[in-house]
Amino acid sequence: MNDLLITISLPSLIHRIGRTSVILARELALENRCELKRLRRSRHWQLSGEFTHIEQFKIALKAHDSVSYQFILTKISSQLTMLEPPQTIEQQLAALIISHPAITLAELISLTHCSEAEARLARFNYETL
Repeated sequence: MNDLLITISLPSLIHRIGRTSVILARELALENRCELKRLRRSRHWQLSGEFTHIEQFKIALKAHDSVSYQFILTKISSQLTMLEPPQTIEQQLAALIISHPAITLAELISLTHCSEAEARLARFNYETL
């Protein structure tokens, strides 16, 4: 669930923030496990990464120089507000157990890719409620 890639389009990026700012933003993106790349041979760019990594990239841009990266920051903010953050494994397990009380541990493990201990703990927490 946490490995969903989010792609944010950044049209005419170099024209809006300049080549040197794009180079620095690309380096910051790589440090935060995101990818800022040009789309084919066009003037358009895109940012892709996981939800948490894009949030970290946004924080890094704000810390570096928020004025020159305002275009990227507004695009990221508008896209991230439309998306909800991914659920934690505990939240996924709780939702599955509540919706299907007779679900087995093996099914929980296969659906959420959690460990057996996490599935047992979620089952125990549900049964003690």
